[in-house]
Amino acid sequence: MPKKSARLKKIFFGRASKHLKLTESDLINAESRLGATLFGPVPEGHRREFFRFKHNVWIYHENWVENGKRNESTITYEVRENGVYKLPLGGQYIKLKGTELENFKKATKEYLKLVKQKLY
Repeated sequence: MPKKSARLKKIFFGRASKHLKLTESDLINAESRLGATLFGPVPEGHRREFFRFKHNVWIYHENWVENGKRNESTITYEVRENGVYKLPLGGQYIKLKGTELENFKKATKEYLKLVKQKLY
């Protein structure tokens, strides 16, 4: 078994066993947990995820309870030849510009660096 696979299984399952199979979903979940740390501490009662879903698609998701009400925010980012577009849940595509575009680029670069260092 390659070192990478053993390391991932230990992170994910607490041990590295030849018999445990990692699924694509397992890997996305592990990457997502690391990606969530890029935006500072996750407040208590919040769940945050940030991960690359496909080659050109990124997902930012957060949910929390406030005053007894469950809140949720999901934004899909698509990297296209002519720019980066965000799609808020239930909204329309918006092309990123300026500071928002620079922040997205920085977050994705840091994510790739972190995932490479910690998982692969």
